[in-house]
Amino acid sequence: MTMAPTAAQQASVGPLPEGITLPLPQQGLSVEDERTVRKQELAAAFRVFGKFGFSEGVAGHITARDPGNPEQFWVNPFGMAFSQVKVSDLILVDHDGTVVEGRRPVNRAAFVIHSQVHQARPEVVAAAHTHSLNGKAFSTLGIKLDPITQDSCAFFEDHGLYDDYVGVVNDVEEGRRIGLALGAHKAVILQNHGLLTVGQSVAEAAWYFLTMERSCQAQLLAMAAGTPKLIDDETARTVRGQISGALPGWFQFRPLWDQIIQDEPGLFD
Repeated sequence: MTMAPTAAQQASVGPLPEGITLPLPQQGLSVEDERTVRKQELAAAFRVFGKFGFSEGVAGHITARDPGNPEQFWVNPFGMAFSQVKVSDLILVDHDGTVVEGRRPVNRAAFVIHSQVHQARPEVVAAAHTHSLNGKAFSTLGIKLDPITQDSCAFFEDHGLYDDYVGVVNDVEEGRRIGLALGAHKAVILQNHGLLTVGQSVAEAAWYFLTMERSCQAQLLAMAAGTPKLIDDETARTVRGQISGALPGWFQFRPLWDQIIQDEPGLFD
């Protein structure tokens, strides 16, 4: 949808020539319409993740806080392939792990991790976590991403490291510790496990997962070839401010959204 930007959005995208518009997040929606938007973005994000090969058996989940009840969130059904998730398949669970709406159970790890992240970060709408190949490979190093590319600068001083892997996350207390490691950041590396990103929209959380996964891949390749040259701190902070944020994250996901709804229109069923 194209629409006139709000003042905050206009400041982010800069002045546009008369008659030129950009797709922007819809504003002032009713609870019902906002729920529809979040569920459609959630289904689309799963299909995109499926195309990127992020599925690993039954592991992985993306959640979206329900706009009508912030103590509940929408998530993928346990055991369903990312590439097959439709809007009607999504299940609604509360922070106790009880299925409020839907026909299938929730992955306990999804409930344990995401319930604590959502509780720790009230402003966060969505969280994404999968066992993507480069993310889990990089996580074994026990280090954070370095500012070695323009894209990786989005995470400079804006991601945490959870370095206390103790097995499959089945304990709410471990979910709480992951939330603490995330802190106020957009992402956290779960050592020996993978990546987790958050956003003020599903699209934002999904985009930062995608670009963080690619940034992990770039750093792994660079480290295998030699010693990467770091971007200096001041420049890295400047670039982060230029390419990072709620609106840039939402907008970067937009081309993938356009592609997936064209290629797989059934995802809104």
